[in-house]
Amino acid sequence: MLAKRIIPCLDVRDGRVVKGVNFVNIRDAGDPVENAIFYDGEGADELTYLDITASHEKRKIILDVVERTAAEVFIPLTVGGGISNLEDIRALLNAGCDKVSINTAAVNNPEFIRKASERFGSQCIVVAIDAKRYIAGSTTQQWPPQWLKDKLNDNINDDIRPLCIEPGAGQAGLPRWEVYTHGGRRPVGIDAISWAVYMEGIGAGEILLTSMDKDGTKVGYDIELTRAVSEAVSIPVIASGGAGGLEHLFEALDQGKADAVLAASIFHFRQHSIAEAKQYLAARGVSMRL
Repeated sequence: MLAKRIIPCLDVRDGRVVKGVNFVNIRDAGDPVENAIFYDGEGADELTYLDITASHEKRKIILDVVERTAAEVFIPLTVGGGISNLEDIRALLNAGCDKVSINTAAVNNPEFIRKASERFGSQCIVVAIDAKRYIAGSTTQQWPPQWLKDKLNDNINDDIRPLCIEPGAGQAGLPRWEVYTHGGRRPVGIDAISWAVYMEGIGAGEILLTSMDKDGTKVGYDIELTRAVSEAVSIPVIASGGAGGLEHLFEALDQGKADAVLAASIFHFRQHSIAEAKQYLAARGVSMRL
């Protein structure tokens, strides 16, 4: 049995780690490299940087952060935020990161994931999915991206049709989750579970699954969503959004069948240490790297 992973997530803005609550009250939380060294020493299995000022003008800042981190820390590092072309990926990998996390660019152009996987290998291509429970008759749903509209209009792409959440979906009582892009601000009318399957099929090596309903609540991960995606794909699924205690990590790995858990606040604010989390999980029969 493969060991499960614990992955702290650090938001990086202008070369500094920042912390906030519900995207407001942002405050400085130190140097990202110092934070990375701390988590490496605590026994984190991997580390994720989310570049929240990921314009091309500021890309060199995160590249510098990655280079400094790679020189000091030897656990796998994933970087996400604003990655939109092959050169972005090449630059980040050359700087020393091991994997890149892609969300909006994948929805806008799935062929980007295929090309990235072919060029760099699927092992370093993580597709991030921000998902929110879809309510039948919701007014937030938007028509899918142009590439999906074009394929639907062909009438020969039955394998594509399950991606689209049609108006009235969910009325039969079966839960559906809609994909959001642009940092969770834009619904795109795509079913999250079908999207995960589709992304695996064109080259994604891992899924970073964030529940928008649970994110920041500290009441636990969306177990139903996590389990549904984990059972639908054969690639690893990282659960994200909602961790408030060690029991939530266990629920995501056990009931949710996730391969890894991403968390921020419970580690950043020293509510729990990585070692404490691993010991808790191992005591409950979860395979961990201790």
